Amino acid sequence: MLNIVLVEPEIPQNTGNIARTCAATGSRLHLVKPLGFDISDRAVKRAGLDYWHLVDVRVYENLADFFARNEVCCMRLFSTKAPRCYTEADYPDGCFLLFGKETRGLPEDFLDAHYDDCVKIPMIEDARSLNLSNSVAVGCFEALRQQGFPHLKQFGKMKP
Repeated sequence: MLNIVLVEPEIPQNTGNIARTCAATGSRLHLVKPLGFDISDRAVKRAGLDYWHLVDVRVYENLADFFARNEVCCMRLFSTKAPRCYTEADYPDGCFLLFGKETRGLPEDFLDAHYDDCVKIPMIEDARSLNLSNSVAVGCFEALRQQGFPHLKQFGKMKP
């Protein structure tokens, strides 16, 4: 199973889109507080997230709580400051893909402590970074591609 970790997400629409990606791929969604929005049953229903029940969502008080409650053998930290491209990393089963808050990304000291686990999505110089939900989709599908899409429905051949 693939694990998507959002550290202090701020924008509810991004998290909703990411939850939908998790629902479609069978990935687990980990949310590290503080959250910039409410994910109570009432708020989720009001937002029309009719797929929320299909997602295994786990919530943590902070990064220390996240690591205390999970055995993380492999993680990839997505950051514009990373030393290598996301396609140069491996993504074994059970890998955790970590993404930071929309306005600042992952904490600098955390990135420094796990430098070898950092990857980036290439962009043209001086470009604004991708939207968080797009970045998660890129990372998620690369990990699943490398794993051979083990549990996803296979589509028929496309016509030329």
